Amino acid sequence: MCTSIVEIVPAEGMAKRGDKWFALTQTVVAYDHARHAPLGDVIALDFINAGLDAGARAGVELTLETAKELRAALDRAIAAADLEEAEVRGRGRPPSLVRAA
Repeated sequence: MCTSIVEIVPAEGMAKRGDKWFALTQTVVAYDHARHAPLGDVIALDFINAGLDAGARAGVELTLETAKELRAALDRAIAAADLEEAEVRGRGRPPSLVRAA
């Protein structure tokens, strides 16, 4: 089953393949058959520099459950980093979300 679930976002950062680092230009997130992991369908992450050769790619294949756990960990780390940045920049804590009754 091909799902055709693909998201492409611009990326700024670095990735490592072998012993070499390269600048990123985009990240591709897809849900499809595993190409390398001995799994069924996976969340595939490809960190790419589109301006370099095909070797300028770092790929990851994760089970759906692992991808969900990674997303939760990213959410927690981003929230903590936002608080840290707010404190460092002297803005105090960002306003908390208030739920409507």
